[in-house]
This record gives sequence, C-alpha cells and structure tokens, in this order.
Amino acid sequence: MTVHVSPDGLPALVLNADYRPLSYYPLSLWSWQDAIKAVFLDRVNIVAEYDHAVSSPNFSMRLPSVVCLKSYVKPSRNPAFTRFNVFLRDRFQCQYCGCTNDLTFDHVTPRRCGGATTWENVVAACSPCNLKKGGMLPAQAKMWPMQKPYQPSVHDLHNNGRLFPPNYLHESWMDYLYWDVELEP
Repeated sequence: MTVHVSPDGLPALVLNADYRPLSYYPLSLWSWQDAIKAVFLDRVNIVAEYDHAVSSPNFSMRLPSVVCLKSYVKPSRNPAFTRFNVFLRDRFQCQYCGCTNDLTFDHVTPRRCGGATTWENVVAACSPCNLKKGGMLPAQAKMWPMQKPYQPSVHDLHNNGRLFPPNYLHESWMDYLYWDVELEP
C-alpha cells in the first residue's frame, strides 16, 4: 500500500522544529499554498525550495519544498485507536494468513465471549479469515494471530509507516526521510 502524492502539486514536506517529519504515514505534506501561507505567518522556516516560483505584480518567491516549524509540536505518546492505525500496526496484512487484500479487523477474543474492542484484542484480518474464525476463540478455530495484539507507540507506527513510502519523494526531502533504501557508499 502506498500513499499517492502528485509531484505536479509541488507539496512541501513539513518537519517539526527538531527537523524530523511530523509523521511518516501519511507523510506530513502541505500544499504549496499552505506552505506559503505559513511562511508569511512566520510559523515556518524554509529549508529547501523547488525551482518553480510564484509571482504577484511586485513580489516573487520560489515555492518551498521543505519547511520546518518554528515551534516544536510534541508528538502524542499514544496514537488514536482507529481502524487505520490497527492496519498500520499490523503492516496492512491479515494476522492469520498474511494476505494484504480485503482487510477488516477481528476481535481475537470475540465480543460474545467478553472480548473488548481494544488495541490488545483487535487485529487486522482479511474477510475470508474473519469469516472462517467467526465468533470462535483462537484455540477453537485453530487460528492464532502472527503477533500478539498490542498498543503501539507513535514510534512503532512511524517505523511501520516507513515500510510504505509514497509513490513520489522529491530529492530535497531525502535528507529528512529515512526509508528502507540502500545507502550509497
């Protein structure tokens, strides 16, 4: 799974005041219009620019490709419990068979058996596995998740997000992104 980024839109990578991206998945990007607005409101510093410029009758500026917030935004320690974040924690794959299609989520201990809808009891599952397991406990269905469900940290989700880079990464962003790519000698 990738996030679609249009290079024609000339988005700006947004870094926190410590020069780390605000998020990796989805990648913290602003439209060029929002980036320019933030520059004029003195909320960001321009770190890198595109060759493309915008002009008014008496002003011209190159579009920012990387901006850095002037004030540090403290990242949340505990990510929200959402379907998307469950999928991201589980790397967008069924925790029973490993497939990546038709994902839903499954209560490891079914709700009818007292299972709660929490980080520690919900896993990503494809529809066929979810239907096969039904309302049974893992031992009854002989289906156990590949990893025990857990509450991830923001750091865990960022690390998993790095496994799914967007379809487009501008060269000026590469010094601030750490994807799983081979380094040049």
